[in-house]
Amino acid sequence: MTSLVPLIDTFRGGTLECRHFGAVAVVDTQGKLVAQAGDPHWVSFSRSALKALQALPFVRGGGPKLFNFTPENVALMCSSHSGEPMHVTQVQAMLDKANVPAKALQCGCHMPYYVEAGIAPPPDVIDERHNNCSGKHAGFLAHCVQHGWPLNNYLAPAHSLQQAIRRDVARVVGMESDALKLGIDGCSAPNFAMPLSALARGYARLASGAADSEFGESFVQLAEAMTSHPDLVSGSARSDQAFMRAGRGDWVTKAGADGIQAVGSKSRGQAFVVKISDGNKMAVQAATVAVLDQLGWLDARQKDELRAWRFEAIANAKGTRVGERKSAFTLERPR
Repeated sequence: MTSLVPLIDTFRGGTLECRHFGAVAVVDTQGKLVAQAGDPHWVSFSRSALKALQALPFVRGGGPKLFNFTPENVALMCSSHSGEPMHVTQVQAMLDKANVPAKALQCGCHMPYYVEAGIAPPPDVIDERHNNCSGKHAGFLAHCVQHGWPLNNYLAPAHSLQQAIRRDVARVVGMESDALKLGIDGCSAPNFAMPLSALARGYARLASGAADSEFGESFVQLAEAMTSHPDLVSGSARSDQAFMRAGRGDWVTKAGADGIQAVGSKSRGQAFVVKISDGNKMAVQAATVAVLDQLGWLDARQKDELRAWRFEAIANAKGTRVGERKSAFTLERPR
């Protein structure tokens, strides 16, 4: 933990109340370090920031074309969606195209995010399709159908699907597959811990918009689906939707649970990853905007569009401003 630095501070009545530690890594497509705060190679689980890379074997193997998956379907494979009707509709369409029943999904069930956010009341029936990871799992199942692999244990780390994902994730982030540290995510799928710089390199390649010597047009297909349909990658009033809309097609972004955020820029051939060690959502979102600002990626309009995601004002239940949230770091450039 000594490799982490203060990223976001909160003040109440002018007195420091909370300090959120973390690290930032900014790299290019070759993995060259461009800027940092704290240890850019700090190892952290990628959580849902991994989803677009988990889709690589399916996309590279022609799965979307075989099953007639639309760009909207591909966006759902990369999503942590809110379980809104538009999301559930896309997930069901993917299952139908692969001829797989919804009960085959092994992601579990939880209250849809849009209900937790108070956007609308819950539906009459809540099932696995409302899980924020159901799009990823629908893609997993389609991949298994494509290759004739068993569906009942598709989440087992030793399953051919998960071995293919581990192989491609390692290749895209520039690591050996056995160097990826294995853990199980909230949706029961295998997930990997890796240096922040490695995940950032994966996002720099994902966002590049160019044909890749290893993965062909896969990055283009995934990135264009995400940037064209940010509402499907996240949902109403969600950060990834706001970030990608502000990016106007240039930024590919994906948040993950427990304080991780990845952002890649197509025009710059660079990406960064932010990790907040205590997992605070507002802190990681505020830090992400601060990194965008310090890197010079924001014009005046984008600064205005993302102002709310800095969460600068802290208000009480009456709406009275009682404190402030401020950036506490300055990016350092390699010497």
